Amino acid sequence: MSLAEAVSTHVQDGCKIVLGAALENAVPFAATHELIRQGRRELNMIAPISDISTDMLIGAGCVTEVTGAWVGNVSGGMGHNFRRAAEKGLPHPIKINDYSNFTIGMAFFAGAYGLPYVPVKTILGSDIMKSNQSIKLTEDPYTGEPVALIPALKPDVAFLVVQRADKAGNSHIWGSTGLTQEASIAANKIIVLADEIVEPEVIASDPSRVLIPGFGVDAVCHVPAGCHPAPLIGKWQRDNAFFHHYHKETRVPDGFDRWCDEWVRDLADHDAYRAKLGGELEDLRILGDVPSAPANYATE
Repeated sequence: MSLAEAVSTHVQDGCKIVLGAALENAVPFAATHELIRQGRRELNMIAPISDISTDMLIGAGCVTEVTGAWVGNVSGGMGHNFRRAAEKGLPHPIKINDYSNFTIGMAFFAGAYGLPYVPVKTILGSDIMKSNQSIKLTEDPYTGEPVALIPALKPDVAFLVVQRADKAGNSHIWGSTGLTQEASIAANKIIVLADEIVEPEVIASDPSRVLIPGFGVDAVCHVPAGCHPAPLIGKWQRDNAFFHHYHKETRVPDGFDRWCDEWVRDLADHDAYRAKLGGELEDLRILGDVPSAPANYATE
């Protein structure tokens, strides 16, 4: 289905949403834009790193809660909208549930495997437990040593960008996958943004690249360059200039509103966004060909 239909069908106000589970790679910015266009509100954005995606949604008034390790612009620093919301309550206050990159990974792991929590030691001595009251300090019953209990995270919807998928939602993803598999399995619904739609035989030829099988996918959408300005291994380079421009233009609320009108709200859909980028987008297309060594799946 179209991305607009997937968002309208599967995302409601108040949803807990994963965007950017693959860290700086394969961030589903096209989904971010569509959430803004459709005016979703009171979202809880869950991501270890979502680059400027969550910052956009905060500035557009879509977010009341952030669950993650960091919100900002990898090229420029902390997101201006995130800082304004946290420090001044603009455009409205947000609740922040702090995690480290590792502990949010463990929270997804627990959600994916049906565990109530996962015990870790990595955040002992940090201030994370002071700001995130859901993480509990307790004693290891076997050793008597202190441990932190990280509760399971169960998002409502996970958006994924993949290099290719068939129409049933079986997909191939390669390169840095970050927490893609854990976050997706933990989520109640999965929406796949595929750079390319291929025949099922292509996916079946290399089953090891299928992190999420089609029976777990609720919608598959053909969205070329759906990750822009983030990179996608083998498909698109990172648009560093675009990230820097966003950081500069969003230093004040009026600047963000102008930027968001130009690049999101005044555009009908992702096709219009690609058309606006024009040749700049084509300059980011990866033209090199460095395939992996073939794998032999023969059984006799």
